[in-house]
Amino acid sequence: MPDIHASMRGITRVYPGAKPVHALGPLDLDIAKGEFFAVVGPSGCGKSTLLDVLAGLSAPSEGTITFEGKPVAGQVPDGIGVVFQEDASFPWLSVHDNVAFGLRRAGVDAAEIARRVEYAIGFMGLRDFANAYPAQLSGGMRQRVCIARTLVLQPRMILLDEPFGALDQQTRLLMGDELLRLWRETGATVLLITHALDEASMLSDRVGVMSARPGIFIDLVETGWPRDRDSRIVSDPAFGAVTARLWSSLRVESMKAIGR
Repeated sequence: MPDIHASMRGITRVYPGAKPVHALGPLDLDIAKGEFFAVVGPSGCGKSTLLDVLAGLSAPSEGTITFEGKPVAGQVPDGIGVVFQEDASFPWLSVHDNVAFGLRRAGVDAAEIARRVEYAIGFMGLRDFANAYPAQLSGGMRQRVCIARTLVLQPRMILLDEPFGALDQQTRLLMGDELLRLWRETGATVLLITHALDEASMLSDRVGVMSARPGIFIDLVETGWPRDRDSRIVSDPAFGAVTARLWSSLRVESMKAIGR
């Protein structure tokens, strides 16, 4: 039986108000250590809410969450890194200083900061742009900066909320290759929120398909890909079969989400 890295049990999230919004659950989920798990679902189904709750950024209305066997509550646990869709780089800082920001704030020794930042910048292909500012970079490169800033914190689990949503299709495929390389070389567990079925199919060991709000898992799809995969797998006939299964599960739920 695989080593469970994160676990959610009976999780619900209801946003209070004059008309409370039941956004999520109840749902259960186990994510194995070292697994690449993606979540897809119709717009508004609670995908990002799921990530926020797992990260400790938002408290569930009901249920329990554990990471490495310890309860998650009130703050992002040590060992979890989060990358959002929005460009979160600081425009007044260089690439180097953006990547170093979290380490400096945590009071890490200067020599250790230099070592980690140099590695992360090189790993993400940013060495020639270390002294550049975000405004001088493409969208894909700015997202690499955000990933590098998470990488230097050496997370054991990385949560990504549609990190490539604003990029064109070709850049998304190449960034997917970079993400897979990062996953393999660090051994981190990855949870990816995405609206792109092909992205989920290509990158993941398993894909969780969510229903329309309130979001629950209606299908868990094992892709069966080898660990050393990359974007060339989109030409494999099995890739089309995986993507078709995801859409088959998702189509009715997407129609519900738009009121049809």
